[in-house]
Amino acid sequence: MPPPSDIVKVAIEWPGAFPKLMEIDQKKPLSAIIKEVCEGWSLGNHENFALQNADSTNFYITEKNRNDIKNGSILRLTTSPSQMAGQLHERIQSSSMDAKLEALKDLANSSRDVTFAQEFINLDGISLLTQMVESGTDFGDLLSFTLTAFVELMDHGIVSWDTFSVAFIKKIAGYVNKSAMDTAVLQRSLAILESMVLNSQDLYQKVAQEITIGQLIPHLQGTDQDIQTYTIAVINALFLKAPEDKRQEMAHILAQKQLRSIILSNVIRSPKPINDEMAHQLYVLQVLTFNLLEDRMMTKMDPQDQAQRDIIFELRRIAFDVECEPNNSGSIEKRKSMYTRDYKKLGFINHVNPAMDFTQIPPGMLALDNMLYFARHHQDAYIRIVLENSSREDKHECPFGRSSIELTKMLCEILKVGELPSENCHDFHPMFFTHDRSFEEFFCICIQLLNKTWKEMRATSEDFNKVMQVVREQIMRALTQKPNSLDQLKSRLQNLSYTEILKIRQSERMNQEDFQSRPILELREKIQPEIMELIKQQRLNRLCDGTCFRKISSRRRQDKFWYCRLSPNHKVLHYGDLEESPQGEVPHDSLQEKLPVADMKAVVTGKDCPHMKEKGSLKQNKEVQELAFSVLYESDEYLNFIAPDKHEYCVWTDGLNALLGKEMTSDFTKSDMDTLLSMEMKLRLLDLENIQIPEAPPPIPKEPSNYDFVYDCN
Repeated sequence: MPPPSDIVKVAIEWPGAFPKLMEIDQKKPLSAIIKEVCEGWSLGNHENFALQNADSTNFYITEKNRNDIKNGSILRLTTSPSQMAGQLHERIQSSSMDAKLEALKDLANSSRDVTFAQEFINLDGISLLTQMVESGTDFGDLLSFTLTAFVELMDHGIVSWDTFSVAFIKKIAGYVNKSAMDTAVLQRSLAILESMVLNSQDLYQKVAQEITIGQLIPHLQGTDQDIQTYTIAVINALFLKAPEDKRQEMAHILAQKQLRSIILSNVIRSPKPINDEMAHQLYVLQVLTFNLLEDRMMTKMDPQDQAQRDIIFELRRIAFDVECEPNNSGSIEKRKSMYTRDYKKLGFINHVNPAMDFTQIPPGMLALDNMLYFARHHQDAYIRIVLENSSREDKHECPFGRSSIELTKMLCEILKVGELPSENCHDFHPMFFTHDRSFEEFFCICIQLLNKTWKEMRATSEDFNKVMQVVREQIMRALTQKPNSLDQLKSRLQNLSYTEILKIRQSERMNQEDFQSRPILELREKIQPEIMELIKQQRLNRLCDGTCFRKISSRRRQDKFWYCRLSPNHKVLHYGDLEESPQGEVPHDSLQEKLPVADMKAVVTGKDCPHMKEKGSLKQNKEVQELAFSVLYESDEYLNFIAPDKHEYCVWTDGLNALLGKEMTSDFTKSDMDTLLSMEMKLRLLDLENIQIPEAPPPIPKEPSNYDFVYDCN
C-alpha cells in the first residue's frame, strides 16, 4: 500500500554523525519532530535547535513552509533562528577584524531567510548595521558584507524605509559619489539608494539632494554591467518619483549630460550581451522618456491662442512658400477663401478653422508638434507629400493633416505613452536611444510610410481606416524585429510594402493560430465530411468514365489492352479485352465481362497482389508494383490491374475502396482534401477578415421575464 499523504520520508544531517533516515508525520507539531531528532542523537535543549534545508538556500523549516518538504529531501539539524541571531548579533561587534568579517559573511548569507531576518531585526540588528555604516570605521570587505546584510534584511519588507537618518543617507550617497570605490560597495549602495527612492517620498527628497545625475553618469562609462544596471535603476527611480513639474527639468539635465548617447555607446553597443535586468531598466527608461509626451498628448488646442495658431500658419507657409501678405492686401473674404483652399490641401478636416482638429485628446497638441517637426526638419519630404496629394483627384488624395493626427494617436497607443512601466517587461528598442528626438523622428518615418501605403492601396477617403490598419501592422511587424537604428527601421518598412503585407497575411492565414482555435476546428470538422463526400463522388464518376489498362505477361511486355468501367448505378464493374488502345469512348456492348460490386471482398495493392508475387526485384518491376492493385471477389479470385500512372492508380484504389465502404487513403485524396478544405474555409471566413475570432462562444443571455413582445401572427 502507498504511504499516507501526510507522511514524508527525509534524510536529516548533523555534523559529525551519519545522516538519519526518518519519516516525518506532517500532522505532528514541528517542535515534537525536532525533539525526536535531538533525542536520537542524545542532544538536550531541543528548543535551541531547528531544521533547515540542506541546499544552497539553507532556509529554516517552519510551521508555515513545512508542507513544501518533498519525499527524498535532505534536511539539516542546526541552531534555532533566535539562537543564531543572538550569536551573530554578538559576533559582528567583535574587536577582532577577522572574527567580525566572518560574522558579517554569515550574517549576509543567513539574512536571505525571512525566519532568521525576523529574529535578527527583533534584536535591533538593523540599527546596529546602520551605526556601523555611519561610524565610517569599516571599509573594503567589511563594509561590503555589512551593506549586503542590510539589503537582504530590508528586502523582506519588515522594517519601514522611513526610519533612516540623514547621516546614513549621506554616507551611502558618499560611496556612490566617490570616483574610485570598491565594486561590491558601490553596487550595494546604488541598490540601497534605489530602494529608498522607490519606497519613501520623504527619502526621495533627501536622496535627490545628495546625489546628482552628473555623479551617476561616470558609473555608466565603465565595463561592469551590474554597476551600469544599478545606475540606470537609480536614474529611473529618481525620474519615476519626481513631481510632474520637475520631470521635464530632469529630462533637460539628462539631455545636457548626454545620458542617451552614453547609454548607446557603453551599454547598448557594448560587446557584452544585454542581460534581462539591464533590458528591463532600459525599457523603464524608454517608457519614462516617452511619458514626458503625455502632457502635450492630453492638451487641447486653444483656437483663440495666437501662438498656437501661428504653428498652423507656419505649416501653410512652408508647404506653399506663401509670403505673409500685408493686412491691407486683398479683401478679408479673399484671404479667408485662400486659407480655406490651402488648409484643404494640407488635409485638415476643418478647412475653415483647422485649430478645431487638435481639440481631440489624445493626441491633442502632440500631433501639431509632430507636424511642425516634420515640416522643419524634413522639409523636402513634407512639401512633396503635401503638393503630391493636393494635385491628385479629390477622391485619391491622402489627407496629411488628418493622417498626422491619427498616426500620432496610433504611435502613442503602440508605445503606451502615459502608462506606467510593467514590472516584468524587457521590451526596449535600441533605435529610440539613437536620437534625442526619437519620437518625432519615428513619426516622420511613419508618416512617409503612410503616404506610400496609401498610394500602393490606391485608397480613397472611404478607405482611411483600412489604410491605418495596414500601417499599424507594418509598424508592429517592423518593431518586432528590434531594428538597431532609425535607418534600419526605415529600410525594414520599405520591405514591408502593402503587397508584402498581403503575402504575409495569406501565409499566416494558412498557418495562423486562428485555424487552431476551437471555433475554427469545429467548423473544419463540420466541413470535412462534406468535402470527403465530394471527393468520393468525383472518384466514382471517374470510374464510370472508365480507364484502359495494359496487360503484362510474366515474360515480356505485350501491347494488349483491356478496359474497365463502373456502371452508372455503381452496382457492376464492366470489363473486357481490347485489340488496341481506344481513341474514343468504348461501347458498353464491347465489354462482355462483369463483376457485381456486391461480390467484391477487398482491394489489395503493391506486392500483395497475386500478379506481383512472381515479379523479381528489378527496378522496372518495382515501378510496376507501385501501380498494381487487385480486387478480391468470391471463390478467392482476383481481378488484377496495373494503372497507367500514379494518378489513375489513386483514382481507382480510392473509388474501389469507396464502393466497399472503406476509407480513401491515397496521397491524391489527402492533397484534394487539403486544397478543397482550405478553399472552403477561406470562403466561409471571407466576411470575417481582420476580425478576431473568440476562443469561446458568447454567453447565452438569460430568458426574459415574459414574452409579451412576441408578435402573434394569428
